[in-house]
Amino acid sequence: MPFDVLEFPDASRMDRAATRQSRRLVAIWLFGVAGMIMVMIVLGGVTRLTGSGLSIMEWAPIIGALPPAGEAEWQRLFELYKQIPQYSLVNDGFGLDGFKQIFWLEWTHRLWGRLIGLAFLAPMIWLWATARIEVRLLPRLGLLLLLGGLQGAVGWFMVASGFLPDATSVSPYRLVIHLVLALVLYGTIIWTALSALYPSRHRMAVSGWVYGLAIGCLAMVSLTILAGGFTAGLHAGLTFNTFPLMDGSLVPDGYATLQPLIRNLTENVAAVQFDHRLLATVTLLLVSGMAVAGWRAGLPRPLAVCLVAAVLCQYGLGVTTLLLAVPVPVAALHQAGAVVLLTVMLVVVHLLSHAPNRRADLQAPIEMPVT
Repeated sequence: MPFDVLEFPDASRMDRAATRQSRRLVAIWLFGVAGMIMVMIVLGGVTRLTGSGLSIMEWAPIIGALPPAGEAEWQRLFELYKQIPQYSLVNDGFGLDGFKQIFWLEWTHRLWGRLIGLAFLAPMIWLWATARIEVRLLPRLGLLLLLGGLQGAVGWFMVASGFLPDATSVSPYRLVIHLVLALVLYGTIIWTALSALYPSRHRMAVSGWVYGLAIGCLAMVSLTILAGGFTAGLHAGLTFNTFPLMDGSLVPDGYATLQPLIRNLTENVAAVQFDHRLLATVTLLLVSGMAVAGWRAGLPRPLAVCLVAAVLCQYGLGVTTLLLAVPVPVAALHQAGAVVLLTVMLVVVHLLSHAPNRRADLQAPIEMPVT
């Protein structure tokens, strides 16, 4: 039964928030919001893959939550869409029915974002009013609320780049900014939920190099996802659809054709895809090694197995997406797999970060959290 403040009128707010029941409620709420963000990230990927993201040319945070009312409103929205280059260069002549298909996908994407905001704000107010949130978490939750609002503005900033002359899709740079902010929100919420569920007094002993390796793996997973954002933004997966070589070469022709050379990392299709492949392969090796080292150091075996399974599945999905020239269902699974891998790495790092003595022997036992 949930902890009821009214049953303990003399207890302090701090004592109420620190109870096991209160911490579980906060963790369940945050994990639920994180799950919604994961769905949002996958929905965003599908809207990009189908070209649906530019179908709504108005940013109406409140009124936009309502679907079009009547045929006249549909025609008005369709006429607005006809004004952008994507219609004339990609979808010319696909008619109102075709427009409705891409419109509903983008509308669902935006509606889901509004629901995430509601799912975060309403329970937070209730949990705070009933003294179930620990004071140490409040600044972070307030920051997350602000970042969530910023994400909506960044989303429109990204979409607006697709309305420019000769543009048929959004700017890869703005796409990556939007993706990174979504992942920062997601990762911070997961970390906060874990911190609520497993306070710092629950510890395990692990050697410093294992913890350092885990941090390095988390950084590599994040960097690979970032490179994947540029790969998606440039539609780089539609070229060099061979593996492991790129049209017969380890390093593709034209890897460094842009000046200054740094532009090749974000604007050269050949370089962007090669870099994503390379980072993914390094991540596969590092994370697999991390799972083995962590297990030998005392990391719970199910967690180590999940880590290996997540990185292997994600790598396999990446290769499949490439070889099949980016089919929407497989590409969406690949994007979801990236979030799953990031999640498992966050859980591992959070567990290892509570080590009181990182010089401890590799065989030191783990004191598992008591919930």
